[in-house]
Amino acid sequence: MDISEVARRTGLPASTLRFYEKKGLITAVSQAGERRRFAPDVLDQLALIALGQAGGLSLDEISAMLPVDGSPRVDRQVLLAKADQIDATIKRLRAMSQGLRHAAECPAANHAQCPTFQRLLKAAAGRSRHARAAAQGAFTSRVA
Repeated sequence: MDISEVARRTGLPASTLRFYEKKGLITAVSQAGERRRFAPDVLDQLALIALGQAGGLSLDEISAMLPVDGSPRVDRQVLLAKADQIDATIKRLRAMSQGLRHAAECPAANHAQCPTFQRLLKAAAGRSRHARAAAQGAFTSRVA
């Protein structure tokens, strides 16, 4: 099927399909004239890519798991690590949600007087400092 048919069936723009092809995630079987043609199993490959992205995997991680011989090469350790990251994010977001609900419903006349709100501010400031330090460390390691 040609690239426009794949785009229509998947809802992905042709530019995304060309990008995935350039990254080696999918392969065109031919380029008849100017139109790329793909085997029907490209739809399954694109579904695997979408599933991986929905799970928070990078395109490089997904690429390592895509089938060469017809069956995916699932790295269970990568999946477990990603699941742990998702669990940690859920825990952090749940705590943030509870803090925001408390701030909205807090009977204190001023949020500056609310100990729960103050803890929320300190936690947010700590995460912000940690993120900046991690980003700075990554930058200096690339520069060095």
